[in-house]
Amino acid sequence: MTFRIRRVTTTRSGGVSKAPFDSFNLGDHVGDDPVAVAANRARLAKATGLGPDRLVWMNQVHGDHVVVVDGPRDTPIDATDALVTTVPRLAMVVVTADCVPVLMADARAGVVAAVHAGRVGAQHGVVARALESMVAAGARAGDVSVLLGPAVSGLHYEVPAAMADEVEASLPGSRTVTSAGTVGLDLRAGIARQLRGLGVESIDADPRCTAADQKLFSHRRDGLTGRLASLVWLE
Repeated sequence: MTFRIRRVTTTRSGGVSKAPFDSFNLGDHVGDDPVAVAANRARLAKATGLGPDRLVWMNQVHGDHVVVVDGPRDTPIDATDALVTTVPRLAMVVVTADCVPVLMADARAGVVAAVHAGRVGAQHGVVARALESMVAAGARAGDVSVLLGPAVSGLHYEVPAAMADEVEASLPGSRTVTSAGTVGLDLRAGIARQLRGLGVESIDADPRCTAADQKLFSHRRDGLTGRLASLVWLE
């Protein structure tokens, strides 16, 4: 049996949040009206056709902790940055505003994962930890397909040279040059290289840059702002 994999990423549009969270903010930790966030999450659940009890959220902490989810959750899972499941029609959700949402799936084994890969988490191996958990759940690295969602691009992610060197040492392929000619980071490039080294062959990257695309939330561009949601599930 081969499962159908669904991957969804939201934009800023279609919600009820007021500025500066306008309008489809899905982050409940950014200072937005909780009523508006709840309404936006309900809209997302309806749009997926899954229902609110079939979306599993995280309280992300920029770490490398992975949780295997065996059923619906009433509340977000605390202190984790990656979710793995083998349960059909149960969506794993990651929220971002510049970090990399990594959506992973093995359609043959029926295993999916959603990963929040910011600079610190990616550097500490959260994507590799998620892949390890998928394999433990029955996946095969060579059968895993990955979508690296919209994130700040290397052209717009300027960092101090020492920071870039530190990330490059643990996540080779990340160090780059920005559009201004300064030192930068391209986390999606580093993650893709890491995954290929782990045996993953099917890797796609959303070309959109959160800092450059006004249709997307970007903390780096705007400071106080909302969060996008990226979801993956077995249909």
